[in-house]
Amino acid sequence: MTEQFEATRVLITVMTYPHPSKRYKEIVCTAGITDKSEWVRLYPIDYRYRPHNQQFRKYQWIEVGLLPHGSGNDNRKESRKPDLSSIKLIGSPLSTKNNWHERKQVINKLPQYTLNEIKQLHSKDKTSLGIVKPKRILDLKIQRIKEESKQEWQMLFQQLTLFGPQPKPLMKLPYKFSYVFECEDSPRPHNAMIEDWELGVLFLNERDRLGNDDKAAESVKNKFFGEICASSRDTRFYMGTKFPYNTWLVLGMFWPRIDPQLKLF
Repeated sequence: MTEQFEATRVLITVMTYPHPSKRYKEIVCTAGITDKSEWVRLYPIDYRYRPHNQQFRKYQWIEVGLLPHGSGNDNRKESRKPDLSSIKLIGSPLSTKNNWHERKQVINKLPQYTLNEIKQLHSKDKTSLGIVKPKRILDLKIQRIKEESKQEWQMLFQQLTLFGPQPKPLMKLPYKFSYVFECEDSPRPHNAMIEDWELGVLFLNERDRLGNDDKAAESVKNKFFGEICASSRDTRFYMGTKFPYNTWLVLGMFWPRIDPQLKLF
C-alpha cells in the first residue's frame, strides 16, 4: 500500500545552518509547530535549492504534504518526510510587534522543560524537539573548529561538484558557538552547541564587514549573548537532538522582552 502525504500547516520556528549532503546535496534542519500545537521536523529540505516561492522564513506558516513517521531515513519521533513540491507559503511571517504577541500566541501554548526533563522524555518516548527554559545563561563559548573537520566538509562539498549542477557556495564556519547555561534542576551548567542559521549568516556578514574572523566571532557573541540573553529578555531555547546521535543542540531562540507584569512576582 502506497503511503499518502497529508497536507499539514506548520509554523516554521527552526532553520539551522546548511550542511552538505551526498544524498540530498544540502540539508537544512527545519522544524516547526503544527496548527495542532505539535512539533514536527521536516527532513530532508534543501532550502537554498527551493524556488523562491517556496523559500519560507522563520515564523511563517506553510502548508506541506508530510508522510507518516517512519517513512524516511530519520526515525526521530517528530520527523516527517515532506513532499517538497507541495510547499505553499501562507501569509507573512508573524510579527514581533507588541512584544512578539503574535508569536507568543503559538509558543506560549507549548510546554517548557529543563534540559534534564527533556532528556528524560527522550529516554521515555523518544522526544527529540522541544523548548528549554534556562534559569540563567552564563556565557557563549567560542571554540576554533579542528582542521580535520574543515577538510572533511570541503571534501564532501567537492564531491558534490562531480554530479549534476554546481552546488551553491557553502563555507563551514571556523568556530563552534555554544551556550553555557543553568536550569532550575541542574547543579552544574550545561553546554550546548548553537546551530541556528541566523548565527552563521551574522558571522559571515560581519567577517565581510570587519575583514577578521575573531572580530566577527565577537560580533556574534555581542548579539547572541549580549542582546538575545540580556536580563530584560525572556529567553528560551528551541532544542533538538542531532541525527543519528542523541546530542542536544540549540537550534534557535525565542527572546521577547520580559512581560512587565511578571516582574512584580
